[in-house]
Amino acid sequence: MQKIINSHCHIYPEKIAERAVAGIKSFYDLDTMSLNGTTADLIRDGSEVGVTHYLVHSVATTPEQVHSINTFIAGEVKAHEGLFTGFGTLHPDSEDIEGDVAELISLGLKGVKLHPDFQQFSLDGEKAERLGEAIRGKDLPILVHCGDPRYEFSNPKQFRPFLERFPDITVIGAHFGGWSRFDEAADVLAGIPNLYIDTCSSFYLMTPEKAKELIRRFGADRVLWATDYPMWEAKAEMKMFRNIGLTKREEELILYENAAKLLGLEE
Repeated sequence: MQKIINSHCHIYPEKIAERAVAGIKSFYDLDTMSLNGTTADLIRDGSEVGVTHYLVHSVATTPEQVHSINTFIAGEVKAHEGLFTGFGTLHPDSEDIEGDVAELISLGLKGVKLHPDFQQFSLDGEKAERLGEAIRGKDLPILVHCGDPRYEFSNPKQFRPFLERFPDITVIGAHFGGWSRFDEAADVLAGIPNLYIDTCSSFYLMTPEKAKELIRRFGADRVLWATDYPMWEAKAEMKMFRNIGLTKREEELILYENAAKLLGLEE
């Protein structure tokens, strides 16, 4: 049976999940979200396509949220041992980023999720450099939201300098490395050795032929399948992925092997 890792999943405590999902809908002006943002719903959704492991995280929009979010994610990982890998959150305006990193590691979290558009910092600016300096040398990959036509925080021209400034940090560029700027992202970013990309929140904006072209430009060994839960249903994302027409080997790499290697899950 094909193992599958969903490499981009936002989860929230039940008491705030409804409010968090409403915030995402508002930020992206989406009325089509049907998922509720809870751990139980994530597992139910993934089970419909045979997901065997999930990379879970959330994003702090203020420094004060960092501790509670990381504690929550670590608790969910512990409660779902073997099913979840957790990435922690950091905030660029924290007065003690180094301390936040140390706590994140002590909680057993395996990487960091950053969202420059939510958190209002540019990947080529001083705040991003401060975050990178605190993370480097800790064996913590970063999953970073990339791309938005409304902002100039996380687009390819901001992203490349960060990758070059921190070549020792493995970075996953979400949304093909540049949501809504897919060709630009491939032009600017393909071939950078410390970069992986994920596929989430992207297939609906491109043809299967374009998806195949972009995957092969980056290299199938650098691509991770993901849904951006709770934004998109796993069944829909998997159907679009299977419709691309990749080789069986390319699908195996993207659905499981690349993420398993990156997350240290290889058997």
